[in-house]
Amino acid sequence: MNEFTKMILAFPALALLLSTPAWGEGEPGHVDEGDGHDEHEAVQLTDAELEEFGIEVIPAKAGTIEQYVSLPGEVRPNADRLAHIVPRYSGIVTEVLANIGDHVKRGQALAVIESDESLAPFEMKTMIGGTVIAKHIALGETVSREKDAFIIADLSAVWIELTVYQRDLDRVRVGQKAKIFVGHRLEEESGIVDYITPVVDEVTRTATARVVLRNREGRWRPGMFVTGKVLVDKIDVPLVVPRTALHSVEEQTVVFIETDEGFMPRQVETGRMGDTNVEILSGLSAGTRYVSSGGFTIKAELGKESFGEGHGH
Repeated sequence: MNEFTKMILAFPALALLLSTPAWGEGEPGHVDEGDGHDEHEAVQLTDAELEEFGIEVIPAKAGTIEQYVSLPGEVRPNADRLAHIVPRYSGIVTEVLANIGDHVKRGQALAVIESDESLAPFEMKTMIGGTVIAKHIALGETVSREKDAFIIADLSAVWIELTVYQRDLDRVRVGQKAKIFVGHRLEEESGIVDYITPVVDEVTRTATARVVLRNREGRWRPGMFVTGKVLVDKIDVPLVVPRTALHSVEEQTVVFIETDEGFMPRQVETGRMGDTNVEILSGLSAGTRYVSSGGFTIKAELGKESFGEGHGH
């Protein structure tokens, strides 16, 4: 009889401990890999509470990851719809009929000039309809063909000129869709990149991408700073969730899944990130119902549990 056998006979409890299966080897209570955080008590919410807190529950499914490049830009007049008005003859301004901001029609008189040659008055007219965006003329002054008297712009369509940095030149191309935003407003307008400068500016080392936008309501004013998000890639993936579905619980990325007992955190592994969606590599299966938005309420309830306050539902 060796020393190990003598020790086992002397301490029966040790023999029982060694013969017990390790935790997770087929024993009840084992948490399958990927379930993540199932040790938490489920958060139970009524249908009325789901509606009150704006919690949306949907089944997990395949989707598309859209990746964008964000670029700064500025609204410019459409150069194809711009007119620089000069007098037909040099002379003295005897009457000014239009001012900056005025809307004028094609053929409308903008000023009256007394010709230096014939001393006869003639009208200086615009060849296009649009808005007066510049005026370099005053009553009694001398005007000539060498200097613009007015600039008229048809602002029913404008150019959005986006700054493209060198690192993005290989990704931004003509024909790509672009979303244009002003500041933090939720309003946006969509257009297509129709031109990219063939050379890079020697000073800024950037190129310019142009997007043409309709502007019937006059919302896009030349000189405004904007942000353009250019769609550079679209990827179909087996499983996606909106970015609003992801939360951090105990330093792990989770989504809240719906179970018979209530809502519980499920640890997930994320893949490619899109503008609004995220690819899920593991931890969530197609068809599983999860919280796509409004999950902060559930996270707050889990926080109460951590402090021993319970859920109260």
